[in-house]
Amino acid sequence: MSHLAGLLGSGFIVPIPRLFKPHALSGKMTVQMKSIIVGTAGHIDHGKTSLVKALTGIDADRLEEEKRRGITIDLGFAHMDLPASNGETLRLGFVDVPGHERFVRNMLAGVGGIDLVLLVIAADEAIKPQTREHFDILQLLGVQRGITVLTKSDAVDAETLDVVRLEVEEFLRGTFLEPPRSPIIAVSSLSGAGLDDLNHALISAASGVQPRDSGALARLPIDRVFTMKGFGTVLTGTLVAGTIHREDELEVLPGGQRVRIRGVQVHGEAAGAAIAGQRTAVNLAGASTEDLARGMTLVPPKTYESTQRADVQLRLSASAPRALKNRARVHFHSYTMETVAEVVLHTRSESDPAPAQPATAASSEKIGPSLLLPANEAFARLKLPQPAFLLPGDRFIIRQFSPVVTIGGGVVLDATPIPRMAHLSDYLTVLAGADAEAILKARVARRHQQGISVSSLVAETGWARSVIETQLAEAVKRGDVVRSAELYLHGPALDALKLRILSAAANFHKSNPLVGGISKEELRAQVEITPQVFETVAALLARDKKLEVLGDLVRLPGHGVVMKDEEAESKKQIEEAFSSAGLKVPALKEVLAGLKVDRIRAQKIVTLLLRDRVLIKVSDELVFHRSALDELRRQMAAYKTKSRKIDVANFKELTGISRKYAIPLLEYLDRERVTRRVADAREIL
Repeated sequence: MSHLAGLLGSGFIVPIPRLFKPHALSGKMTVQMKSIIVGTAGHIDHGKTSLVKALTGIDADRLEEEKRRGITIDLGFAHMDLPASNGETLRLGFVDVPGHERFVRNMLAGVGGIDLVLLVIAADEAIKPQTREHFDILQLLGVQRGITVLTKSDAVDAETLDVVRLEVEEFLRGTFLEPPRSPIIAVSSLSGAGLDDLNHALISAASGVQPRDSGALARLPIDRVFTMKGFGTVLTGTLVAGTIHREDELEVLPGGQRVRIRGVQVHGEAAGAAIAGQRTAVNLAGASTEDLARGMTLVPPKTYESTQRADVQLRLSASAPRALKNRARVHFHSYTMETVAEVVLHTRSESDPAPAQPATAASSEKIGPSLLLPANEAFARLKLPQPAFLLPGDRFIIRQFSPVVTIGGGVVLDATPIPRMAHLSDYLTVLAGADAEAILKARVARRHQQGISVSSLVAETGWARSVIETQLAEAVKRGDVVRSAELYLHGPALDALKLRILSAAANFHKSNPLVGGISKEELRAQVEITPQVFETVAALLARDKKLEVLGDLVRLPGHGVVMKDEEAESKKQIEEAFSSAGLKVPALKEVLAGLKVDRIRAQKIVTLLLRDRVLIKVSDELVFHRSALDELRRQMAAYKTKSRKIDVANFKELTGISRKYAIPLLEYLDRERVTRRVADAREIL
């Protein structure tokens, strides 16, 4: 067993030249290895640090003050390898926590990422106040595996040890550490008695731990930041998800600072990569110790956002000294992060109808029950004074604001809440379940007709894109969810949106019989949806032959222009007036003044003729018939056989028109690339 401490241990025993050496970063293993994080818990002076040293050979007390005072003040780290029965190697990373009540906040920074716990109880003192508080914390954090260790067994006689064991068994009854599911092992860190039994128990417990997902998106909560001579900024933490490689670019949240990984160490040894479940140290480029602090997190860049709001499932501990008032301030701890939070208790049911649009403006939440009683649960919204990084599934602890004692904890359900959301408790009930498809469908549904992108679902859930696409595949096949490129849309909301679009199109046709269709942008603005959603719905309606898309116009099938007799006659008059005039066209307002229809309808008829390019607008004042302009093009082509250039005078002579018409028509020909102006003349192209 290696006793090298390196960056993750206490004494920096690894010689500095070995740290982050490129040649040592291959990280290739010849044996299968499973990484497990083991945390200690228990009252001060019950022998947690001594036990870790007896197991690993590493003194986890790294601070000079800790050694001088003989107590653990901050987190300490050690590691060891044990052989499992299936032939793989179990690499155990130990997080040793302080037991003094004044340092519970440091203890909380270390236990968030543990896989199993050693609950340490001294045989000569039995259960003490911090034993109870630490154990409450473990249960609130949802720790599922562990071993109870009775230390200092050599300090009491056999009869006393039996009495303590009975007391501990009673204390653990009904919990995840209840014997015989979890063993109680008596040891002496001084003599070594019981350590073999503890090693075997560790092998058994660690073998049953589900490995963390190394294929997930990387997440490294920071618990230490320091500078090392010759290497610069170094940080450490427990990699709770994913994999981090040397030369990876990552982002620090909150804050969003981009950093590059110059080197990686795992349990004190240089490696090419660190995987989920490993104690990890990284040497950073792009950040100084002033930029980083405990409580920040390394994540993939441009993936997540920080938050100041989170909807949670909150449980008030049975040992809480009093009920929790609505809008109470508490100390909030999650992984290595600590802040203050205001707790807004949600109502258990929502009867308000769903809004037509998702709310976007900040608003005050509905106030729920005025109190949460001890040993009870409620949905709540946590309001944080500063941005923090949280994801659904994150466990947390709350401590009373004053005096500071642990009073409860829970799990984050939604770190991207929508203000004034109807049926909130129903939504949170779905998020509190284990059905991934139902959770994703609920997140898509709450966006109503706006839809949600795949990248936004990744940011909201912390799940990889492949997981989201796989979990929603059946829902897409059933039509519960509609996929449009990168966007997911709620099926029922989309059906309602189709009806609104068809209704708006029908109303347009009714009010505008002389217009061949409504422009896409006008229709989209009426139903108030994004361009991507509109294009998706229009394409679906066109596929089902419920809508016709003609360039920039859309219309209902069979709803072309419908003209009355006087309107059809007026259309004919307008067309004849311009076709017979050639290039010496009359003023448009003069033509319209001679029609039987009113000015508004006359203008719509002109718009129709312009859309169909029967008439062509050359300038603000001049409109020409298409046939006249076609004839002009032929004249220009014929003139080109004589000369490639033409000036205004020659153009007037060729066409027989005045300067009033000549200049706008030449500019039109320039725009149409029939001619190109060169000084005072035109080159015919």
